[in-house]
Amino acid sequence: MIDSHCHLDLDDFDNDRDQVIKACLNKGISQILIPGVSPSRWDKQIMICRQYPELVLALGVHPHFLSDSRDISLQALDTILAENKHEIVAVGEIGLDFHLSKQSGGASESLQQTIFEKQLILATRYELPVIVHHRQSHNQIIRTLKNVNFEQGGVIHAFSGSAQEAQSYIDMGFLLGVGGTITYERASKTRQTINDVKLEHLLLETDSPDMPLQGYQGQRNSPVRVVEIARHLAALKSISIEQVSQQTDENFRRLFLSGL
Repeated sequence: MIDSHCHLDLDDFDNDRDQVIKACLNKGISQILIPGVSPSRWDKQIMICRQYPELVLALGVHPHFLSDSRDISLQALDTILAENKHEIVAVGEIGLDFHLSKQSGGASESLQQTIFEKQLILATRYELPVIVHHRQSHNQIIRTLKNVNFEQGGVIHAFSGSAQEAQSYIDMGFLLGVGGTITYERASKTRQTINDVKLEHLLLETDSPDMPLQGYQGQRNSPVRVVEIARHLAALKSISIEQVSQQTDENFRRLFLSGL
């Protein structure tokens, strides 16, 4: 089983990262993808992923961490992608967060759009898929992917859109990330959409230390709980957890590891 989205490099795991990874291995979790969010954390990410062979590396600038140093950040991203091209499997976490743009101090929609497009161009240059963050922005993300003619594919992290939006992403070669949201009965729209999507278009993810599962609210999320997400997905689709694990692992390797 694979957790396709976990921020294991964050300080939340500094005191027990080794124990968390060992617990994952004991649960049959063979790989964990660590997406980047900020240039200030890239060096730590690379160091951690080199320390643990089970970890897989992606680098990008999340809209939450955009600043006036955006040009320097993207030049740094270009450089680090070139220097570590045999280790980095995706550009991400990137995207558009239009809830953030409405908050005091949040990056504007226009700034987010500019940086999103530039990171898509970098992904194209290095022939890498992308990991896409969204919030109140599906329509604009879909338009942007089409406008820049992005053909590398990727994953829509923590997908929570409509069936039509899901199909639009799938038609462009994207997978949909399935996380703790499906463990909540109240998330009926997302659960129904995910149930209607074929398993070959899905990935499992925890987004640890965030996005706690039902019953774990207020606690640090952990990649070990990807097993519970798989169990919920299997129940939702009335299939075995073994089928979920086998197919989503295959999806992950096809998307992120085929070029290594």
